[in-house]
Parts: sequence; structure tokens; C-alpha cells
Amino acid sequence: MGRRVWTGSAEVEAADAVFALMRRLIDGFRANPPVTPLVVLQATEEDATGALDRRVAQVVEFVRRSQQPRGLIAKRLDGGGGPDTYSSAVDMVRQLCEHSWDNARQSQYKPFAFPRSRLLRAIEQAAPEVGAEVTTVWTAAERRERLMRRLAELRWRPGGGPDGGEGRRRAPALAEAVGAVVNPSGFVGAMFIACLSVLLGEGGWRTAVWGGALALTVFGLVHLLARSAPPLLWLRRASRWFATTTFLAPLSDRPAAADWSRWRPAKSWETIRGRAFAVAEQVVAAQAGDVTARQLHLELRVLALLEDLRENFRPRALDLRRRKRTVPPVVYLPRATEDDGGLLLLRTLSNVRSRRSEVDPLLVLAAVPAAERLRPPGAVDPEPGAGPDRPEGEDEEGAFGADARYQRWVTSLNAGQSPGRAAALPWILHIPMPADELRHRRSAQHSTDRIRRTPAWLLWSRPCLVVVLALGLAAGFLGNRYLATRYCEGRLLGSNTDSGLHDGECIGVATGDVRLAEGDTLNLSGAGKGVTFDAVERAIRAENAAIGPHDAHVTIVYAGPVTAAEQSGTRKGLEEITGVYLYQHYANVSTDQPTKIKVLLANAGENMLHVLPMARHIADLARRDRSVVGVVGMGRDTTETEQAARILKGAGLPVVSTTNSGSHLARRLSNWFGLAATDEEEANALRVVARQLAAREPGARAVVLSRSVGSEKDLYTTEQARVGKRMLADAGFAPAPSRTYRLSAEGEPELTTPISDICGSRPVPRALYFAGRVEDVPNLMSQLGSTPGCSGRGITVFTGDDLTKSNYEEGENLRIPDEVTLYHVALAPMDLAATTGFYVDAHRVLMDLLPAGSRPTALADPARPWTDALFSSGQSVLSYSATAVLYRAARNGDVPQTAAETWADLRWHPNPNLPVGTVGFAGSRPYADQRGHGYEIVRVSYDDGEVRSVNVCGRPAGSEAPLTPPPGPKGADPHTVCRLRP
Repeated sequence: MGRRVWTGSAEVEAADAVFALMRRLIDGFRANPPVTPLVVLQATEEDATGALDRRVAQVVEFVRRSQQPRGLIAKRLDGGGGPDTYSSAVDMVRQLCEHSWDNARQSQYKPFAFPRSRLLRAIEQAAPEVGAEVTTVWTAAERRERLMRRLAELRWRPGGGPDGGEGRRRAPALAEAVGAVVNPSGFVGAMFIACLSVLLGEGGWRTAVWGGALALTVFGLVHLLARSAPPLLWLRRASRWFATTTFLAPLSDRPAAADWSRWRPAKSWETIRGRAFAVAEQVVAAQAGDVTARQLHLELRVLALLEDLRENFRPRALDLRRRKRTVPPVVYLPRATEDDGGLLLLRTLSNVRSRRSEVDPLLVLAAVPAAERLRPPGAVDPEPGAGPDRPEGEDEEGAFGADARYQRWVTSLNAGQSPGRAAALPWILHIPMPADELRHRRSAQHSTDRIRRTPAWLLWSRPCLVVVLALGLAAGFLGNRYLATRYCEGRLLGSNTDSGLHDGECIGVATGDVRLAEGDTLNLSGAGKGVTFDAVERAIRAENAAIGPHDAHVTIVYAGPVTAAEQSGTRKGLEEITGVYLYQHYANVSTDQPTKIKVLLANAGENMLHVLPMARHIADLARRDRSVVGVVGMGRDTTETEQAARILKGAGLPVVSTTNSGSHLARRLSNWFGLAATDEEEANALRVVARQLAAREPGARAVVLSRSVGSEKDLYTTEQARVGKRMLADAGFAPAPSRTYRLSAEGEPELTTPISDICGSRPVPRALYFAGRVEDVPNLMSQLGSTPGCSGRGITVFTGDDLTKSNYEEGENLRIPDEVTLYHVALAPMDLAATTGFYVDAHRVLMDLLPAGSRPTALADPARPWTDALFSSGQSVLSYSATAVLYRAARNGDVPQTAAETWADLRWHPNPNLPVGTVGFAGSRPYADQRGHGYEIVRVSYDDGEVRSVNVCGRPAGSEAPLTPPPGPKGADPHTVCRLRP
């Protein structure tokens, strides 16, 4: 039950039955038969004083007052304002179509729309163009053209003036356009608010304000243009009805309804214009007094009214309007007479319903004076004594039962519409009101409840839309915030999923507007001072942008540590990316190769701790972009490197590694191509030096000190400890118990305890293999120089290739005790290849990246440019060589190849004249060790207050000659003969 909203009494006994009937017809609208009558109340006796007729009108008013608070859409008509019956009836139809109904804004659903009636109203307003005063001046074709021109001015919609002579003012038109745009119950309004919500959730209030203003302007202009010149007018339901209704077929030059087609606008327009002209002529004739034209015009207006109401209750509509509107619209006529047009309107409603045989929802309750006759003039009068228009054969017992009359009316409705009973008005349910019941007063109380809205009301309702939009806005904010915290370029629409945020770092591939090194002011070392990481990244993006959409190109992805908590931690990424850029510039600009190189940067985070998500992003990108031919980098060996390489393998991508010395990777992966000597090769090289040391002091002990694997996932140190222990034993040292150290919460090495144990042993080891990282070496040297047992004692420290990343010659904090000698391996034997021209050209290219007005820094030793700190670490040289190897395999002549073809060609052709020598994998087999890696042994010592490094021996890339102790075999390469420091 709904909320009770009204309680009262009509104080007339005759009102009880009518109240009950109307309640049944209204509340049972969905359960009753799908027909609504025109209920007419009429006193059974005439009263000279008019008291009975006033009581009947009082009953109608009582029903109206009881139903109005319920939210029922209703309309009270007090007669038309025309000078004659016809004009008054037409005026009442216009009131129903053009004026607001009661409760239109508080009903179950939005107000009714009357597009068919509005179309006819526009034709009525344009009808004077074909009026009688111009028939003698203009031909039919000219009058028709005048009519069409006037309708075009009216935009086929009724004008704002009372007679349609004046168009709407611009201000109301603009106000209507703005109202249509911001109305959430309409499609345009819903779209506007949805777009505004998206902009507010995605870009903040400033973007929402500007975007909302732009959207409001665009939608408003579209609305105004659609009103001024509707481009799809023939597709409107009202136009389709007007062109296809058989009601107007006799007036058409071409009466076939098939003249309208949604696919043939010209044909449809011709039909609409022809019928509009015919209707306009009938309107003019009706205004001139033609009885037939008046009947046609009135019936056409009533037909449009009923068709509009049927459309407002259409069952299969997207907005579920039929489920939302559970009660019919009601029209009250407290006094319907011949003079005020009420009876004519009732007759026309009945006639149109009978003629069309279509069901509409309109329910009418009218009071007719006892002296009036319902039947039209000329109909056969009923027999004397039967009462006013009383049906023949009606028994006295049921004559005044309103409910019984309704049941009988429904049963006889079909027969009542037959042509043989043309004098009857079958859709009128006549309820005679006995005089004694009208005179008898009593205080019977009646009540009504609020009409409840169905759950379907939630669809498209304004409160629901407000809630949905609020939820959508909140979801947009939360979604935008979630995407912003998940992706580097995350937003509600158009998120860039090639990179994501992990532990505050942007991990993945930098595509779109994603910048990994934006704002990174870390400079290159030595002669590269002033060239920042940000500048190198921008240079790569500029090279990519210079490649046209139709230019042949291949895409190479650099994968490495591009970001870090501190800018100093991105040194390795900066130097490797610099090498990649140098070869990109060499191929695209210096030599202008037909196949260009596009470089994408992929970040695995500080120390490559997020290599797995990075690999997934690269693989996803490669599946979408077939120009991706492989990956360069992956220069740090972690516990997840092998799994990451397998992910890339699944995407069909080869990996050309730069500094990764993992021995197991080439053995387990067919897509792994490493430029760096493996941990085992490094240990074998250092063993030549270690044997000479062990021979000087037989029985000397050696120890391995390694960093334990923790959250840094560093597999390099584990592999170094394994090969270092075996190398020392093979060299002839007596093994001492291995020691490990770990990192503190701040990332500092905790070496005090393991060094104390080493230095406190007897005898103290003469050799130490350090399986750690370069950042831990200064602490190690400090501990060896200050711990009793080691301080002042000659100790040789061996370590792997990680020390090449250090710039201790440029003032980094490294103090080697005088008695300590450090040997490490360098992966880039640049002095053995001695390609001086490469370094000079590379320095010139990098100087072009300096900010405007900056002074370039010269190379420290132009004769030996590889010794400059810009290149001495070997990171840039190795990444340059890796990019060259991958690019040369990625093209067949001037034609770019696929990733699979590139993968295959990597094992076919050597690559000479690179800064590290000849790099190639020709003859190497999958899942086996790869040979021909270049390397050098470097001795670091502290002499005369300076850190000095000397290249002891090595071999260039492409050579497989093993290192030998002096004097070496006859004719041996002097670079492969290792000599100890005297």
C-alpha cells in the first residue's frame, strides 16, 4: 500500500459508485482489459434549476480532487475558447497537447511528449500560405512551395507566437538548448554529464571545467543546428506516422504508405511534403467553415493526440515507459455541452477509436447536462421513456450500477463498433445518475493513496541518474587513482599499460608520453660532463620521432636499471643507454641506413629487482608491435634473470646481453647471446695470476668472501663465490673456510665480523676472492687496512667484473691499503681493439647534447680516448656493440626482418670492427657455452697517494686464445701472457 494522501467525502450518494469505478479503472489499469472508456455521467432527470446537473459536475470534481494528490497525470477541461463548437473542440485538443498536465513533474515518469500533435500544429501555423486569399494569385505548385518555405522557417515545429507568425526569440532558444544539454533524463544530457564525470575523475577540476565548457558548446551547437535544420527529420517517429497513416491516404496524391522509407530520404520527403500540403488545404477549408474539412481536421488532431499517448505508453521502449506508467492519463470535463465543444470532443474521440480500432490509454470522465444528447445530430432518437441516450433493452435493475455497466460495456464493445450501429458511440460508457441519489446527501468517507512508482522507475530517473553519476564520479576518481598508482601513465581512459608502478618505480617499457629519466641530472663521466641522463633519453626520443610512419625500421628494446632511489644509482643505466643511443645515431644519421633503428627503454628498477614485470611488458609489446626484433641489456644476473629471459623467449625475442656474466644462461636458454665473459671464463683468466702467486709461497691460504643473497636477488655474487672457490683451489692455495656478509637495512655491507674472522685466523690468508659488488669494495679495503692481522700484510684480492663500474680514478671514495693489490676483470678490452675513430666520433655526438651555451669537455688523452672516464667502464662500449650485433642481424640487406629471422641470423654472421673486437655467435650451438668473449685483467693498487689501474693482459672479442703465464708459447700474443707485479 502506498502512503495515504487524501481523505474526504462528496456528500452525494451517487458519487460512491463513480468513485469505485474510477478507482478500479485507474488502479487496475494494468490488470483490466486494455481498453479505457469515455465515462459520461448524466442525470436521469432534467431540473429547471440546474441543481442536478451541478451535482453531477460535483461528482466529477470530487473524483478529480481525490485523485490529484496521488500523482496522477490528469487534465481538467472547462470547454474551449473558440467562437463555435468546432473551434472550441480543437482548442481543447490543443490544451491537452500544448499545456502542462497536472502532476506532470511529480508523476511516475517524466511528462508526456506530443511530437505528432506538434507537427500538425506547425502545419496549422503555416497553413495561411495556402489560404483562400492567395488562391487567385498563386498556382498550386507555388502555394505548395510557399508552404514548404514557411515550414522550413518554423523548422517543422510550432512557433512561439500564438498564431505562429513570430519565430522564437534567440534567448529562449539558447536557454532551451542549454536545458537540453544539462538535462540528465535526456540522451544528450546524460552523455554530457557522463563526459564531465570522466574528465573530472581523470584530469581534475581544471580539465573538467574546460572540457565541460567545450562539451556544452558542442552539444549546444548540435542541438541548435538540429532544431534549425533537422537533417534526419524523415526518420522521426512523428514524420513516419504522418507519412504512413492510412487516415490521410485519401488526401495523398500517392496514397501508398510504402512511399516512406528510412533508406530513401528523397522519396520520404516527397510524401511528407505532399501530405503536409493536403492537410494545410483542409485546415484552411475548415477555418472557412467547410463542415467536412472541420470534421477531418478535428479527427486528425484527435488521432495525433491518441497516437502520442499510445507512444508514451509504448510497451517495448528502451526506457521501459510502459512499466513505469501503471495508471492512465485522465481528462476531466465537469460540464460537456454542444456549445463549449465538449460533446463534439467526446464524439470525435469515440469515432476515431472506432475508425482506427486501436487501443490508447486515455481515460475520460465527463459530466453532461441532462438536456444534452450524446448522439450526434441526425441519429435516431431512442424510444420514449428510455431516458437520455439510454441503451435499448437495458433492465431497470442494473441501470444505475456503474461497475455492472462497465462490465457490459467491455463485453459489447466489439459489436458496438460495427457499422450497423453507426448511430451509437461505442467508446462512451454512459452512467445515468438517479435524481434521488443526487439529492440524497451523506458523509461517506473515501481515501486515496499515493501512486507507487515501480522499480523500473529507477531507469533514467533523475534521482537515480544523480546517484549513478555520483557513483560513477566516485568510481571514476577511485579508478583514476587506482590506475594512476598502477601504471606510469594511468588514467581512466587511455591508460598506457606498457609500464607500471612497482615500489614507487616505473617498471616496463617507456612508450607514449612515459619518461623514465625525466629530470635525472646525473652526468656522464670524464669528457661527457654536462650530458645528463635526461638529455640522452630526449635524444633517443627525438631519433624515434624522426622515423616516418612509412619508413622501414626495426625496434630494439633496451632493458636495464634506468631508475633508482638516488640518481647516482642510475650510472649503469645511463652509460648503457648512451651506447645504445650512439649506435642509433650512427645508423640513422651518420650512415643514413635505409632501415632505421627505433629504441625503446625498458626499466627493471634499481639493481634490476623487477626484471620479471619488465619482461612481461616487453613481451606484451612485442606481440602487438611486430617491428620489435630483440632486447639489448639485461646486464645484471639476478635470481629472476633466467625466468625473465624465458618470458622474452615465449614472445620470440632474442636477448643480446651486455655485462651479464652468468655462466648458466647460455646453457639453459636458446635466445641468450652474451657479449660478456662468463663467471667461469673470468675465474679461468684470474687463475693464471693466482697460480703465480701461490707458487711464490707454497701452502699459502686463500679465502672466499661473498655477499649472501637477500632481498636484492643477486645471483652474480653466488656464482662468483662458486667459481672463485674452485679457482683458488686449482691455483694451489690452501682453502680456508668461506665467509659471507650481508647488507644492513640501509644497504650498507656488514663486513666487520667476517673480516675479523679472516684476519684472526692463523695463518692469515694471502689471497681473498671477493664475491661482492663494487659498492662494497671501499668498505672492504677499509676493513683490510684497519683490522689487526691483515693491516700491513700483503694480501691479493681477486674479484669479478663489477668493479669496472667504479670511477675511483675520478675521486670516488676508494682507499686501497699500500700492501693490498686488487685484480679484477674488465669485460671490454678496448685498448686491444684500439678503434680510436669510434671514441672521437662518439665524443662529438655526445657534445651535441650539451645545453645551449655549454662548453664541451675535451678527451683526457686523444691518443688513447678509451682511457677517458667517459668510456673506461666499458658499459657504453658493450651496449653499443650489442646494439650493432642485434641491428645487423635484424636486416637482410635494406629490408627489415622479423624477430624470428633476427634470432636465427644472430648465429650466422660475425661482426668485426666493433670497439671490443669481433663479436659473433657463428658456430655456437643453442644450450651450450658461447666462446670468443673478450676481457682484460686489471690490476689496481695505491701508489704515491693515487689509485692506479694497469691492464695486465687480456684478449679482444673474437679471440679464443687462452691466457698463459710468462714467458708463454712461442709467437703468443703478448696480451694473452699475464705478468705479475714484481
